[in-house]
Amino acid sequence: MFDDQSLRLPPRQPAAAVAPVQQPSAALTVSWARHADEVREAQRLRYKVFVEEMGAQIRTPEPGLDIDLFDPYCDHLLVRDADGRLIGTYRALPPHQARRVGTLYTETEFDLTRLYHLKPRLLEIGRSCVHRDYRNGAAILALWSGIAGYMQRHGLDALIGCASMSMHCGGHTVASLWAQLQRTHLAAIEDRVHPRLALPVHHLRQDLAVEPPALLKGYLRVGAKVCGAPAWDPDFGVADFPVLLRLSQVNPRYARHFLGG
Repeated sequence: MFDDQSLRLPPRQPAAAVAPVQQPSAALTVSWARHADEVREAQRLRYKVFVEEMGAQIRTPEPGLDIDLFDPYCDHLLVRDADGRLIGTYRALPPHQARRVGTLYTETEFDLTRLYHLKPRLLEIGRSCVHRDYRNGAAILALWSGIAGYMQRHGLDALIGCASMSMHCGGHTVASLWAQLQRTHLAAIEDRVHPRLALPVHHLRQDLAVEPPALLKGYLRVGAKVCGAPAWDPDFGVADFPVLLRLSQVNPRYARHFLGG
């Protein structure tokens, strides 16, 4: 966790705010936070999902908000329903802001040494969440549409993030999914990373039939690869898989939909 003093940095004006985002659905609107109140909306939704719903144990300087060191450096993607209610959010940390903060969030969980050469054109995304009433796929597609447009506007080549999975079964489902992913979606050796707090998968069952969580399944469908074994995040009570997506390896079906080619 990070010290409270570092959490008081004021939110900045996002560089992407001036660029409109193509709307993926008439029922949903996609935009980037333009002021601190909109960032707080995103932090409030994150708190409801991660803390109140999923039981995460976090330190925050303001009750009811999920706030951390990286928020002031990130651009915050917002998806709203037809009534204007915020129902989904993502945050994006572009390379120049990663240099300012000095690290990526993913680096707090994984050793990314082998990926350092990607950093000048690497986008980190994270803190993805969708309101429980809208987890039917449309909101995730809207979020992906916003991220794809962001990467195109800023000339970024790849994105990285952590895809979380519940530890409610003591880690057995996570270990079983990792066994599957090693056979089907493991990144090339030059893109491998190592967890700083590794889940002890070798001491857990690895023979369960497991479906990836919705977000991870979405990453894999688009063409992302899992870069290594899962890390344990005790604060959020989840295991995190490191996921890397290069635009050059995006599934052609999704490239046409999100990238126009």
